[in-house]
Amino acid sequence: MASQLPSSLAASAGLCLLSLLTAAVLALTLYILGGVASFAALCVREYARRDRGRPPLIGTVFRQLSNFDRLFDEHVRYALEHRTSRLVYPGHSELCTADPAVVEHVLKSSSSKYSKGTYNYSIMKDLFGEGIFATDGDKWRHQRKLASHEFSTKVLREFSSVAFRINATKLADIISSAATNGTVINMQDLLMKTTMDSIFKVGFGFELNTLSGSDKSSIQFSNAFDEANSLVYHRYVDLFWQLKRYFNIGSEAKLKRNIQIIDDFVMKLIHQKREQMNGQDNRAREDILSRFIIQSKKDPQTMNDRYLRDIVLNFLIAGKDTTANTLTWFFYMLCKNPIVQDKVALEIKESVEWDKEDNNNTEHFTEKLNESAIEKMHYLHAAISETLRLYPAVPVVVINIPVNP
Repeated sequence: MASQLPSSLAASAGLCLLSLLTAAVLALTLYILGGVASFAALCVREYARRDRGRPPLIGTVFRQLSNFDRLFDEHVRYALEHRTSRLVYPGHSELCTADPAVVEHVLKSSSSKYSKGTYNYSIMKDLFGEGIFATDGDKWRHQRKLASHEFSTKVLREFSSVAFRINATKLADIISSAATNGTVINMQDLLMKTTMDSIFKVGFGFELNTLSGSDKSSIQFSNAFDEANSLVYHRYVDLFWQLKRYFNIGSEAKLKRNIQIIDDFVMKLIHQKREQMNGQDNRAREDILSRFIIQSKKDPQTMNDRYLRDIVLNFLIAGKDTTANTLTWFFYMLCKNPIVQDKVALEIKESVEWDKEDNNNTEHFTEKLNESAIEKMHYLHAAISETLRLYPAVPVVVINIPVNP
């Protein structure tokens, strides 16, 4: 009898495991069927409302999902079909508008009536936390007030200009070397690294050096940061992201790992910055983090290290991709329009009073590239403005619009 006991226990354990797996599969099946049924009911309800003065219904989230790799072009298609239209998502419908009057009403004249809403907050909070991109209300106003004050200061403007000039010099040297050697380069990748290094220096006051690739931890942070951004963005068309997050599988497991890398790296820098600032003078106030740490002393309970992490990461997100993508499109447009390229190059040379014998000295060039020289570059400003018109840095803005049923 004793010899049969282990096999009996094994059989019981096997049956128990099988029962658990069956229950899990059944629960998952019911979850999916419930979601599909709810989505189908919503589609029917939204279609039935088409004659009640609501914008036309042009499809469901699956239309966006099937064109996710060219999503902005898809939004242009929506705008060409109807200036304002609707798409059905699980649990709600979304308005897509390219009507200037509506955009001005929502984002400017009546912006206080609108918010990001709980839906957007639930998608963004894991990465963005309580930063300005994700929050509404008092926290949004608090960060907006702090940012508007700090970014208007001469010290921060001068500090950021130096950071961008130094990294632009590094980028110019890399491109010059590649041109001399006939090496193929990925211009967008280089611009992403350059802006990341510059924004990181302005934000945290530390060198990241992703452009040189000399620091493995910095490269790991930068890669995790980029991947986390992409994964959070993909949640908008992933019907099962909450389920995957609950079970910690697939893209959500990857996002969790990346956020952990980001948090470890950033919190370490915040602690280092606090230590550096002990007993130092105002020179420590050059970067954004230092300035917010000083502000945090007035309200340490609210502006703790986690809140500082959220604030600075949001500024990092705001400055990196927008700048790099605009520059990528700008250089692309110059290559497509050589006459414009020649005019831009000539204006820059004249504005900095560039000598022919200094053509290979990038450091000398960036020294002359000061604020007074840049103010003379009206044609360059127009070319960049035209690039932003054709390829806006933030082509889609998502907000919560209260709509009466």
